[in-house]
Amino acid sequence: MPLCVYQTGEYQSGRLGLVMDDLIVDVANGGGPASLSEALRLNAGALQASLERVTKGDSIPLGSATLLAPLDFQEVWAAGVTYLRSRDARMEESQEKSVYDRVYEADRPELFMKATPNRVSGPGQAVGVRGDSTWDVPEPECVLVINNSGEIVGYTVGNDVSSRSIEGENPLYLPQAKMYEKGAGLGPVIEMSWEVTDPGNLPIRLSISRDGAEVFAGETNTNQMHRSFDDLRDYLFRHNVFDYGVFLMTGTGIVPPSDFTLDGGDVVSISIEGIGTLVNPVVRL
Repeated sequence: MPLCVYQTGEYQSGRLGLVMDDLIVDVANGGGPASLSEALRLNAGALQASLERVTKGDSIPLGSATLLAPLDFQEVWAAGVTYLRSRDARMEESQEKSVYDRVYEADRPELFMKATPNRVSGPGQAVGVRGDSTWDVPEPECVLVINNSGEIVGYTVGNDVSSRSIEGENPLYLPQAKMYEKGAGLGPVIEMSWEVTDPGNLPIRLSISRDGAEVFAGETNTNQMHRSFDDLRDYLFRHNVFDYGVFLMTGTGIVPPSDFTLDGGDVVSISIEGIGTLVNPVVRL
Protein backbone atom coordinates (compact mmCIF):
# COMPACT_ATOMS: atom_id res chain seq x y z
CA MET A 1 0.00 0.00 0.00
CA PRO A 2 1.91 3.07 -1.21
CA LEU A 3 1.67 6.52 0.32
CA CYS A 4 0.62 9.59 -1.62
CA VAL A 5 -0.04 13.27 -1.04
CA TYR A 6 -3.38 14.25 -2.53
CA GLN A 7 -5.78 17.13 -2.94
CA THR A 8 -9.55 17.30 -3.39
CA GLY A 9 -12.20 20.00 -3.47
CA GLU A 10 -12.67 19.46 0.25
CA TYR A 11 -8.95 19.49 1.07
CA GLN A 12 -7.13 22.20 -0.87
CA SER A 13 -3.82 21.57 0.87
CA GLY A 14 -2.05 18.25 0.49
CA ARG A 15 -3.26 15.34 2.61
CA LEU A 16 -1.36 12.15 3.34
CA GLY A 17 -3.10 9.14 1.81
CA LEU A 18 -2.69 5.39 1.50
CA VAL A 19 -3.53 3.94 -1.92
CA MET A 20 -5.59 0.77 -1.54
CA ASP A 21 -6.64 -0.65 -4.90
CA ASP A 22 -8.73 2.14 -6.47
CA LEU A 23 -9.18 4.09 -3.23
CA ILE A 24 -7.23 6.70 -1.31
CA VAL A 25 -7.57 6.33 2.44
CA ASP A 26 -6.95 9.46 4.51
CA VAL A 27 -4.11 8.44 6.83
CA ALA A 28 -4.71 11.01 9.56
CA ASN A 29 -8.44 10.30 9.74
CA GLY A 30 -7.68 6.58 9.79
CA GLY A 31 -5.53 6.90 12.90
CA GLY A 32 -2.10 7.25 11.28
CA PRO A 33 0.42 10.10 11.02
CA ALA A 34 -1.06 13.51 10.28
CA SER A 35 1.49 14.35 7.57
CA LEU A 36 4.48 12.97 5.71
CA SER A 37 6.79 14.93 8.00
CA GLU A 38 5.22 13.25 11.01
CA ALA A 39 5.52 9.87 9.30
CA LEU A 40 9.21 10.43 8.60
CA ARG A 41 9.87 11.17 12.25
CA LEU A 42 8.93 7.58 13.10
CA ASN A 43 11.41 4.74 12.88
CA ALA A 44 10.74 2.24 10.10
CA GLY A 45 9.12 -0.36 12.35
CA ALA A 46 6.84 2.15 14.04
CA LEU A 47 5.85 3.64 10.67
CA GLN A 48 4.96 0.26 9.23
CA ALA A 49 2.90 -0.62 12.29
CA SER A 50 1.15 2.76 12.21
CA LEU A 51 0.20 2.44 8.53
CA GLU A 52 -1.00 -1.13 8.95
CA ARG A 53 -3.41 0.08 11.65
CA VAL A 54 -5.01 2.71 9.39
CA THR A 55 -8.68 1.93 8.87
CA LYS A 56 -10.53 2.24 5.55
CA GLY A 57 -13.29 4.38 7.03
CA ASP A 58 -12.45 7.71 5.35
CA SER A 59 -11.67 6.95 1.69
CA ILE A 60 -12.34 8.41 -1.76
CA PRO A 61 -12.00 7.01 -5.28
CA LEU A 62 -8.48 7.40 -6.60
CA GLY A 63 -9.78 9.08 -9.73
CA SER A 64 -11.51 11.85 -7.79
CA ALA A 65 -8.28 13.19 -6.24
CA THR A 66 -5.31 15.09 -7.62
CA LEU A 67 -2.00 13.50 -6.73
CA LEU A 68 0.66 16.01 -5.76
CA ALA A 69 4.40 15.59 -5.43
CA PRO A 70 4.65 13.23 -2.42
CA LEU A 71 6.48 15.56 -0.03
CA ASP A 72 5.78 18.46 2.30
CA PHE A 73 8.82 19.99 4.07
CA GLN A 74 11.56 17.69 2.81
CA GLU A 75 14.63 18.78 0.88
CA VAL A 76 15.44 16.86 -2.30
CA TRP A 77 19.11 15.91 -2.74
CA ALA A 78 20.72 14.08 -5.63
CA ALA A 79 23.70 11.90 -6.42
CA GLY A 80 25.68 12.07 -9.62
CA VAL A 81 27.94 9.73 -11.61
CA THR A 82 26.49 6.60 -10.01
CA TYR A 83 26.09 4.74 -13.34
CA LEU A 84 28.81 4.22 -15.94
CA ARG A 85 26.57 5.75 -18.63
CA SER A 86 26.20 8.91 -16.54
CA ARG A 87 29.95 9.21 -16.14
CA ASP A 88 30.50 8.85 -19.89
CA ALA A 89 27.78 11.38 -20.74
CA ARG A 90 29.09 14.01 -18.37
CA MET A 91 32.61 13.52 -19.71
CA GLU A 92 31.23 14.04 -23.23
CA GLU A 93 29.59 17.34 -22.30
CA SER A 94 32.32 18.76 -20.09
CA GLN A 95 35.46 20.73 -20.81
CA GLU A 96 36.84 19.24 -17.56
CA LYS A 97 36.43 15.54 -18.39
CA SER A 98 38.64 14.02 -15.71
CA VAL A 99 36.47 15.41 -12.88
CA TYR A 100 33.74 12.86 -13.56
CA ASP A 101 36.08 9.94 -14.06
CA ARG A 102 37.71 10.67 -10.70
CA VAL A 103 34.41 10.93 -8.78
CA TYR A 104 33.13 7.71 -10.36
CA GLU A 105 36.10 5.82 -8.90
CA ALA A 106 36.34 7.74 -5.60
CA ASP A 107 35.09 6.49 -2.24
CA ARG A 108 33.11 9.71 -1.69
CA PRO A 109 30.09 10.12 -4.02
CA GLU A 110 28.95 13.32 -5.66
CA LEU A 111 25.99 14.66 -3.65
CA PHE A 112 24.24 17.98 -4.12
CA MET A 113 21.08 19.81 -3.15
CA LYS A 114 18.55 19.44 -5.96
CA ALA A 115 15.35 21.15 -4.85
CA THR A 116 13.34 22.67 -2.06
CA PRO A 117 9.66 21.60 -1.95
CA ASN A 118 8.41 24.66 -3.84
CA ARG A 119 10.63 23.77 -6.82
CA VAL A 120 9.26 20.22 -7.19
CA SER A 121 6.56 19.24 -9.71
CA GLY A 122 4.14 16.38 -9.07
CA PRO A 123 2.50 13.96 -11.51
CA GLY A 124 0.97 15.78 -14.47
CA GLN A 125 2.55 19.09 -13.49
CA ALA A 126 5.09 20.74 -15.76
CA VAL A 127 8.82 20.43 -15.27
CA GLY A 128 10.95 23.22 -16.65
CA VAL A 129 14.03 23.73 -18.77
CA ARG A 130 16.00 26.92 -18.35
CA GLY A 131 15.59 29.71 -20.87
CA ASP A 132 19.34 30.39 -20.78
CA SER A 133 20.26 26.79 -21.59
CA THR A 134 20.70 25.23 -25.03
CA TRP A 135 20.99 21.53 -24.09
CA ASP A 136 18.57 20.02 -21.58
CA VAL A 137 17.71 16.46 -20.62
CA PRO A 138 15.50 14.57 -18.17
CA GLU A 139 17.30 12.24 -15.79
CA PRO A 140 15.09 9.32 -14.69
CA GLU A 141 16.05 8.20 -11.20
CA CYS A 142 14.99 5.94 -8.36
CA VAL A 143 14.50 8.20 -5.35
CA LEU A 144 15.08 7.12 -1.76
CA VAL A 145 12.64 8.33 0.90
CA ILE A 146 14.63 8.51 4.13
CA ASN A 147 13.34 9.21 7.64
CA ASN A 148 14.97 11.62 10.06
CA SER A 149 17.09 8.88 11.62
CA GLY A 150 18.53 7.79 8.26
CA GLU A 151 16.44 4.70 7.50
CA ILE A 152 15.32 4.14 3.91
CA VAL A 153 11.55 3.72 4.33
CA GLY A 154 10.35 4.13 0.75
CA TYR A 155 11.02 4.72 -2.93
CA THR A 156 9.51 6.99 -5.54
CA VAL A 157 10.15 8.04 -9.14
CA GLY A 158 12.21 11.16 -9.84
CA ASN A 159 13.14 13.39 -12.76
CA ASP A 160 16.36 15.33 -12.18
CA VAL A 161 15.95 17.79 -15.08
CA SER A 162 19.37 19.16 -15.99
CA SER A 163 21.07 21.71 -18.24
CA ARG A 164 23.97 19.89 -19.86
CA SER A 165 25.12 23.05 -21.64
CA ILE A 166 25.52 25.06 -18.43
CA GLU A 167 27.25 22.32 -16.45
CA GLY A 168 29.39 21.50 -19.47
CA GLU A 169 30.85 25.01 -19.48
CA ASN A 170 32.27 24.52 -15.99
CA PRO A 171 31.53 21.96 -13.25
CA LEU A 172 31.22 24.85 -10.78
CA TYR A 173 28.01 25.82 -12.57
CA LEU A 174 26.35 22.62 -11.32
CA PRO A 175 23.91 24.41 -8.93
CA GLN A 176 22.60 26.56 -11.80
CA ALA A 177 22.34 23.54 -14.10
CA LYS A 178 20.42 21.56 -11.49
CA MET A 179 18.49 23.78 -9.09
CA TYR A 180 15.84 26.15 -10.44
CA GLU A 181 12.07 26.62 -10.72
CA LYS A 182 10.27 23.40 -11.76
CA GLY A 183 13.64 21.68 -11.98
CA ALA A 184 12.56 18.40 -10.39
CA GLY A 185 9.69 15.94 -10.67
CA LEU A 186 8.60 13.42 -8.03
CA GLY A 187 5.80 10.89 -7.75
CA PRO A 188 3.22 9.66 -8.18
CA VAL A 189 3.46 7.65 -4.92
CA ILE A 190 5.91 6.39 -2.31
CA GLU A 191 6.21 2.62 -2.33
CA MET A 192 7.17 1.53 1.16
CA SER A 193 10.50 -0.22 1.58
CA TRP A 194 8.96 -3.32 3.15
CA GLU A 195 6.87 -3.80 0.00
CA VAL A 196 9.86 -3.70 -2.39
CA THR A 197 11.47 -7.13 -2.65
CA ASP A 198 14.75 -6.15 -4.35
CA PRO A 199 15.48 -2.42 -4.66
CA GLY A 200 18.85 -3.30 -6.19
CA ASN A 201 17.11 -4.81 -9.22
CA LEU A 202 14.48 -2.33 -10.41
CA PRO A 203 13.94 -1.80 -14.16
CA ILE A 204 13.66 1.90 -15.11
CA ARG A 205 12.25 3.15 -18.41
CA LEU A 206 12.23 6.63 -19.97
CA SER A 207 10.02 7.75 -22.84
CA ILE A 208 9.96 11.27 -24.34
CA SER A 209 7.14 12.29 -26.67
CA ARG A 210 6.92 15.30 -28.97
CA ASP A 211 3.78 16.19 -30.91
CA GLY A 212 2.29 12.84 -29.92
CA ALA A 213 5.19 10.71 -31.19
CA GLU A 214 7.92 9.06 -29.15
CA VAL A 215 11.27 10.70 -29.97
CA PHE A 216 13.44 8.90 -27.42
CA ALA A 217 13.20 5.82 -25.23
CA GLY A 218 15.72 4.13 -22.99
CA GLU A 219 15.97 1.55 -20.25
CA THR A 220 18.29 0.75 -17.37
CA ASN A 221 18.18 -1.06 -14.04
CA THR A 222 19.30 -0.18 -10.54
CA ASN A 223 21.55 -3.25 -10.70
CA GLN A 224 23.76 -1.20 -13.05
CA MET A 225 24.66 1.28 -10.30
CA HIS A 226 28.29 1.64 -9.29
CA ARG A 227 27.26 2.57 -5.72
CA SER A 228 24.76 1.12 -3.29
CA PHE A 229 21.74 2.95 -1.91
CA ASP A 230 23.09 2.47 1.61
CA ASP A 231 26.42 4.03 0.67
CA LEU A 232 24.72 7.12 -0.80
CA ARG A 233 22.47 7.42 2.26
CA ASP A 234 25.39 7.11 4.66
CA TYR A 235 27.35 9.91 2.99
CA LEU A 236 24.29 12.16 2.86
CA PHE A 237 23.79 11.83 6.60
CA ARG A 238 27.41 12.56 7.49
CA HIS A 239 27.34 15.73 9.59
CA ASN A 240 23.87 16.56 8.28
CA VAL A 241 20.46 16.65 9.95
CA PHE A 242 17.09 16.27 8.24
CA ASP A 243 14.38 16.90 10.83
CA TYR A 244 11.54 16.10 8.39
CA GLY A 245 13.30 13.34 6.49
CA VAL A 246 14.81 13.77 3.04
CA PHE A 247 14.52 12.57 -0.56
CA LEU A 248 17.65 11.38 -2.35
CA MET A 249 17.75 10.96 -6.13
CA THR A 250 20.24 8.18 -6.84
CA GLY A 251 21.54 9.04 -10.31
CA THR A 252 20.61 8.10 -13.85
CA GLY A 253 21.68 5.38 -16.22
CA ILE A 254 19.68 6.70 -19.19
CA VAL A 255 21.07 9.64 -21.17
CA PRO A 256 19.65 10.79 -24.54
CA PRO A 257 22.18 11.27 -27.36
CA SER A 258 24.14 14.51 -27.59
CA ASP A 259 22.03 15.77 -30.51
CA PHE A 260 18.82 15.63 -28.43
CA THR A 261 17.48 18.38 -26.17
CA LEU A 262 14.18 18.79 -24.36
CA ASP A 263 11.87 21.60 -25.41
CA GLY A 264 8.59 23.09 -24.35
CA GLY A 265 5.64 20.84 -25.19
CA ASP A 266 7.56 17.58 -24.78
CA VAL A 267 6.12 14.96 -22.42
CA VAL A 268 8.44 12.92 -20.22
CA SER A 269 7.32 9.54 -18.84
CA ILE A 270 9.47 7.67 -16.32
CA SER A 271 8.49 4.22 -15.06
CA ILE A 272 10.09 2.14 -12.32
CA GLU A 273 8.78 -1.39 -12.04
CA GLY A 274 6.87 -1.91 -8.79
CA ILE A 275 6.87 1.80 -7.90
CA GLY A 276 4.95 3.68 -10.57
CA THR A 277 5.01 5.99 -13.58
CA LEU A 278 5.68 9.73 -13.40
CA VAL A 279 4.47 11.79 -16.36
CA ASN A 280 5.34 15.49 -16.74
CA PRO A 281 4.92 17.93 -19.63
CA VAL A 282 7.86 20.25 -20.25
CA VAL A 283 7.84 24.05 -20.32
CA ARG A 284 10.64 26.41 -21.30
CA LEU A 285 11.10 28.98 -18.54
